[in-house]
Amino acid sequence: MARDPAAEQLNQYKNNLKGHPAVLQTAAGIPIPNKSAILTAGERGPVLLQDHIFLDEISHFARERVPERVVHAKGAGASGYFEVTHNITKYTKAKLFSNVGKRTPVAVRFSTVGGESGSADTVRDPRGFALKFYTEEGIWDMVGNNTPIFFISDASLFPSFIHTQKRNPVTHLKDADMFWDFISLRPESTHQTLFLFSDRGIPDGYRHMNGYGSHTFKFINDRDEIFYVKYHFKTDQGIKNLDVDRAGELSGSDPDYGIRDLYNAIATGNFPSWSFYIQVMTPAEAETFRWNPFDMTKIWPQKEFPLIPVGKFVLNRNPDNYFSEVEQIGFNPAHMPPGIEPSPDKMLQGRLFAYGDTHRYRIGPNHLQLPVNCPYKMMTSSQNYQRDGAMALNNSSGAPNYFPNSFSGPQECPAARVPRMRATGDIDRYNHDSSDDFSQSTAFWRNVLSPAEKQRLVSNMVGNLQHASNFIIERAVRNFAQVDADLGKQLIQGLNKLGKLKGFSANL
Repeated sequence: MARDPAAEQLNQYKNNLKGHPAVLQTAAGIPIPNKSAILTAGERGPVLLQDHIFLDEISHFARERVPERVVHAKGAGASGYFEVTHNITKYTKAKLFSNVGKRTPVAVRFSTVGGESGSADTVRDPRGFALKFYTEEGIWDMVGNNTPIFFISDASLFPSFIHTQKRNPVTHLKDADMFWDFISLRPESTHQTLFLFSDRGIPDGYRHMNGYGSHTFKFINDRDEIFYVKYHFKTDQGIKNLDVDRAGELSGSDPDYGIRDLYNAIATGNFPSWSFYIQVMTPAEAETFRWNPFDMTKIWPQKEFPLIPVGKFVLNRNPDNYFSEVEQIGFNPAHMPPGIEPSPDKMLQGRLFAYGDTHRYRIGPNHLQLPVNCPYKMMTSSQNYQRDGAMALNNSSGAPNYFPNSFSGPQECPAARVPRMRATGDIDRYNHDSSDDFSQSTAFWRNVLSPAEKQRLVSNMVGNLQHASNFIIERAVRNFAQVDADLGKQLIQGLNKLGKLKGFSANL
């Protein structure tokens, strides 16, 4: 039986090797005469501290893992290019969009969200969809998901929400009470929860799912005009999802299904691609729109703000080394070239700090000097005044480390100036506007899902919700009944069959 490219990776390396194997060396380049035996005093004697070969090996081994990501711990990565197919220069001055046909190198990481590094690729979970564009004006990181919305709209709740996706700190087990308690107490999560328990909650690998920036961003053109935008990446392979039974089977037989599928597709020349679109809203439209356009729990209706084609990205290269190119890659939504800016989206504003800070903790203060994270234009010298710290690979040689200076240090770039915006309002902690937490969920249930898809969503939700405490189940059902009375009734019927909520009606 023929083996796939992923299984043949080592044989492929061997076949491609030119000449004889290299001489085995320590990290300092010293040849190693015997790798199989530690240095001892006599054949059965104690080990000698002077065995620098062993010490070099074991001390590195003890340090060869960096902390896994708090979220998105397990993922698949690849590289390729983004190509502009349509002119959008009237919206943004970002140079990567400057002309049709222009190509920009990209690196991509897809991931599950809540599980650990060893978790299965086929669990019901949102998927991370992160792109790094190596533009001529620096890095542009687009850190999104495979859903156009999210569970919450305020960054202050993000740590608590993620805790509910992780393990109970006492039992170290996934806990249905934690998840459903939070979800039912925050009705704005209803839209994303319905998406999660629909068929799209378990994509068939990473090639057959869409990606979304999810947040609202801001474009600025060369006339200092401002536009608010949302990003959509539509899979050219078509949407495909796994049913519950197949996903469960793969969790046991091939928990790395998503990583393997992406690797093998690229290795066999079946390069996956996604078409990039934007939605555009003017500041005047945002000012008077009927709900907060920066609320991450809501979409912009495409009938009012149609998709505008921009380009396509293609993945055509697998990583040469997973740790260097996928584990150590760091995405930060604060990385935006001139012409792209953050909006007042409160979730985005919180992430602008959190992501960079996570990388500084996880892979070090100089993580941006690692090749996978470094702007191509700055591979030999960093054009700033940051110096020293762990792993300072490019420390600017003799350039000054202070500003201003008289010794030809890097200077400011007036062309990158952001146009002035007026900000007014009373400083306060404003709670999420809960006046309309269900209308978009209602539209999703009534207008998007087929009868068979509705049936599967209810079955998926009942199977998970049944494990929560009764009072939490009742609260969750009341929320879903506000989406649609029929959804509430179907949930109650399904839970009744499992001996839950006998006599409960949710006032339907």
